[in-house]
Amino acid sequence: MKIYVGNLDYRIKNEELSELFAEYGTVTSAQVIMDRATGRSKGFGFVDMPNDEEAKKAIEELNNGEWVNKKIVVNEARPKNY
Repeated sequence: MKIYVGNLDYRIKNEELSELFAEYGTVTSAQVIMDRATGRSKGFGFVDMPNDEEAKKAIEELNNGEWVNKKIVVNEARPKNY
C-alpha cells in the first residue's frame, strides 16, 4: 500500500521516514518529495508497505500524531490525476 505523509518537518530525510514506518512492519521504500528548483523538501512524502494490515495500523496510529514537533497527516495515497 502506498501511504501519503504530509506536514513533515523540512529537515526530514528518506531514511528517517523509513525508520518511523519500519516500527509497524516492512517498508519497501520511503521518499520525501524534493523541490527540483531549490533542492529543499516540499514537506510531504510517500511510503510503500507491502503488507496492507501493517500499513493500515501505521496510518491509524501515526495520523494526526506529532513527529519532530509537527502534527503529521498520514493516509492512503490517492492516484495522481492527470
